[in-house]
This record gives sequence, C-alpha cells and structure tokens, in this order.
Amino acid sequence: MNIKGIIFDFGFTLFQFKNVSVERYFECFKRGLQKTANFLKEQQIFEEEATVNNFQKIFKRKRASFFQKSIKTKKEFPTTLIFKNVLELMVKKYSIDDLRDKSEDFYTELANLYHSCEEEEWIPFDYTKETLKQLSELKEIKLGVLSNHPHHSSIKNLLKKYDMLKFFDTVVTSAKFGKRKPDPEIFHYTLKKMGLENSVGSCLMCGDEHADIVGGHRAGVQTILCERIYKFPFENEINIPNVIKINNISEILNYIT
Repeated sequence: MNIKGIIFDFGFTLFQFKNVSVERYFECFKRGLQKTANFLKEQQIFEEEATVNNFQKIFKRKRASFFQKSIKTKKEFPTTLIFKNVLELMVKKYSIDDLRDKSEDFYTELANLYHSCEEEEWIPFDYTKETLKQLSELKEIKLGVLSNHPHHSSIKNLLKKYDMLKFFDTVVTSAKFGKRKPDPEIFHYTLKKMGLENSVGSCLMCGDEHADIVGGHRAGVQTILCERIYKFPFENEINIPNVIKINNISEILNYIT
C-alpha cells in the first residue's frame, strides 16, 4: 500500500481496558458520578442527600437517553452538555440555586471528574508505543486519532499520560466534532486536519469495530480491522468483503511499504 496517512481508533486499537467487561464500565461511571456529586456538595449546590440521589437518578436516565439518541442519529452529545441538561432540570424541579452564572469550566470540571475513574482503567497495548514510534519516523506518513468519545480531554489526557500525543498530527473526537463514526463527515474532517483531504484513497483507517471499518469504507479510505478478543453485546456485523484483519497494530507495519 502507498500510504500517506493512518487514522487510528483509540479504544481496543491503541489502548485496552483493564479486565474488560460491561460491568466494569458501569462501575467506573458509577464511581465517577459519585465524584461529581461530592463536588456539587462541596460547592454547596446540593445540601440534602435526597437531592444527591435524585441527581444521580436523573443523570443516569439522561445519559442513557442521549446515548441511544447518538446511536440513532450519529450525533454526539458531550458529557458537559448532559451535565448542563441535568442541572437545568434540577433547578426547575428541586429548586436548587440558579446556575446560569456558571462558566464552561464548571461543566468541564464535572465531566473531568465523571470520566476520571474511566481514565484510570485504560492502558496501552504492549505493541502500541513502539509501533507509533516506528510510524512517526516515516516522515512521509501522517498519523491521527479518531475516537467516538463524549469527552475530548479524556483521550488527550491518556495520550499525554503515556507520552504518545507527540506521535500524532491531530486528535479528533466525536465530542469536539459533534458527529460520531461511522458518519463519513468525521473521517473527512480528520483527513482535513491532517492535511490529507486530497489524498483520501492513500489513507488508512485502523480500528476494532463496525463504526471504524464501515465508516472508513464509506469515507473512501482503506481499512484494517484490529480484531478484538472481547466481544461486546449487540455489536454490528462488518459486511464489507475481504477486510484485512490484524491481531495488534504492530502488524500494520506489514501493509504500509
């Protein structure tokens, strides 16, 4: 393949979730939500435990509702937006103090707290850093990350934590762009950020699921499926024939020369 750019998915392509299970995901979010509730109590926005319990119940319902809507519409609803929506409802329904004077930083802090427990669980695969180092040394190839994630800072934080942000020309998330994979627009936006909007056919998308491979195919880029051991419930089938499959991203080196 004559490759000018490679876009990588983040989760289960570059990074893995420790001891992965659906239950562990929900446990992380539960602990993160408790952190946000504690913060709101410290800020004296919540004073009664009943208010905290109502906040947590409403947030869980809203998060589930927004997630289902994002799957159907391919639009992303950032975590900051969910917190705004929930707290606006709390003001009306439970007469907590009006929060119109709160800045964007306030909602970003809530999102940071909510995702902090999740960030503790993501670690790079053994091959990730060395593979990215080798690819970054090939000056004719640009590298990007494209992740369906509702909080942009989480992806950048993890890349910084493991000293990998330096390898990438751009990091794009659905939280920042507003749409999710497999919508082709987010792929075209990523390519534009990489300066490769006129070289679509010479670019490669490497990911672990339907959204990566089908989305990349629709956008006109070449695709490689990084096969995942753990299977999530209700995964969409990849119905593109002759998909190239690899077991870890180090094998991508075999396809770029």
